[in-house]
Amino acid sequence: MSARCSLVVNGKSVRIATGDMPVEAALAEGMIAPMSGQGAAPAARRLGARGHRGEADRLDLPRPSSADASLLPRRETAPVPQVRRAGTLTQVRALGPRVFEVVVTLTRRLAYEPGHQVVVTFEGFEPLTLSPTLRVDGAAELNELVFHLARDQGPVAAALADGMALGHPVKVKGPVGRGHYRPGGGRLVLVASGTGFAAIWVIAHAARYIEPAREVVLIAGARDPLDLYMRPSLDWLRATGLARLVLVADRHRQRPPDVRPGPLTAHLPSLRATDVVHVAGDAATVGAVEVLAASVGARCYPASLGA
Repeated sequence: MSARCSLVVNGKSVRIATGDMPVEAALAEGMIAPMSGQGAAPAARRLGARGHRGEADRLDLPRPSSADASLLPRRETAPVPQVRRAGTLTQVRALGPRVFEVVVTLTRRLAYEPGHQVVVTFEGFEPLTLSPTLRVDGAAELNELVFHLARDQGPVAAALADGMALGHPVKVKGPVGRGHYRPGGGRLVLVASGTGFAAIWVIAHAARYIEPAREVVLIAGARDPLDLYMRPSLDWLRATGLARLVLVADRHRQRPPDVRPGPLTAHLPSLRATDVVHVAGDAATVGAVEVLAASVGARCYPASLGA
């Protein structure tokens, strides 16, 4: 029998099996409901398993096999307190020729909102400010922090790419920054350059659960088409009904037909004053998008790599 634990949602107890998302269990028990006026969210395993729920509640959409429910935004407005956590390096996986996925397992989970950043210190190296995210297939665990890094993101990234030993001590402080996802508002315009996609991916993923009817435009770019590592994430988003996804690369070498030529900012939609813009990546791209958003009075939340 699988291990189970109890959660308290809206003052009521709900039982949840290991591996299930707490939000799924609460939905399945009828203790919380999708936002009124919104469409159905991506399907959840427990929703389909309850015999007393009608077929109308079931959608044939993919979802992460072990998604981290802590990455769904909280409803309260109070800021998330900044804390320190210790952990170890538990996985490094190549996502492309120069991009890889890094997993740090913490001794205690760290609460943060999608799009927040954290200060990460690998023992023996200078601190880095990074965006916790999901694996490219959408998976995560409650006590894990997943990062996307490129080999050229400093000495830590180079050491990780060259085979830093698993078990390497890591310290984390956070969350930091103000680029986190805020439900509500106008169209959501998400812009990512390089491994800035880490912050954009976790925001887009959360928005599909919380606000599935909200209009979303996502543009992801890289200097080289070989560094467009985020295709599995975009496939997941397309399957949930998000259609406006654009891939951009500056260099034309081996550029697939669905990848547009750069620069990334040339492919932004015409911004509106009611838009909410999140941009993450290199300083030049972040700065350019901030200027474009400011020119029309749109709210913009930046997250620079290594800020």
